[in-house]
Amino acid sequence: MQEVEVGKVTDFFAKPVVAGVEATGMLKSGDLIRIKGATTDLEFVLASMQIEHVVVSEAKNGDLIGIKVPDRVRCGDHVYTVIE
Repeated sequence: MQEVEVGKVTDFFAKPVVAGVEATGMLKSGDLIRIKGATTDLEFVLASMQIEHVVVSEAKNGDLIGIKVPDRVRCGDHVYTVIE
């Protein structure tokens, strides 16, 4: 499997377990993504994302998005899309 970096975590909200991400590439709902950092390693299907509290189906370079994550992530963690 190949991984392509598409963003970086800029914020984390414990409730409702959401990460703020600055996109550096294309992200789409349904993508298999991986978030990796010094103590983070999560892989999951991106179910939904929001820009300014509005649900969107895709994000592009420069967008600041919020995504629901299954566990804690940290600022500076890298976001990748997994290509099978």
